[in-house]
Formats: sequence, C-alpha cells, structure tokens
Amino acid sequence: MLIKAGFSRHITMNERRNASRISKGERGVWQRQYWAHLIRNEDDFERHVDYIHYNSVKYGYVHQANEWSYSSIHRYIKAGIISNDRGSYGER
Repeated sequence: MLIKAGFSRHITMNERRNASRISKGERGVWQRQYWAHLIRNEDDFERHVDYIHYNSVKYGYVHQANEWSYSSIHRYIKAGIISNDRGSYGER
C-alpha cells in the first residue's frame, strides 16, 4: 500500500481523471476493483497459473492456450509440468 501511495503522489498533475475518480480520491493509473491475493498453497498457485494461461483462450485470441506465443505456458511445457496438447485445461 505504501509503494502504491508513494508512486501515486509522484504522478504529474497533468493526469486526466474523470469526476468519479476525483470524488473517490483515485488516480487513473490504478485498476479499479483490484484486490491483492496471497497464494495459500500449491493448489491455489496452480489455479492462478491456469487462470493466467487460459485468458488468451477466454478472450478469443487463440483456440488453445499453447498457441499464445507470449504465454509462460511454454516454460511449463518445456519443464514437463503440463503437456503440450493442453488446451481445455481439463487434465493436469
């Protein structure tokens, strides 16, 4: 929280903010409705990694997660953690 506050104070005053953000004291650089999450265990970590890998499919950029060239899924495939044909995320 202190890092975010310190950073926000140093944003130039030319920043464009709408009335809603001004009334709530929000800066435009931060995403609304963001909540930090502490990873609780290995299963929680795996679910979050799956969520990240699947986003490219969810938003229609590719049909299978391994088709997204910018994804970290390729490191998991190379390390043998998940299979190369993993696209539906049904199996681990």
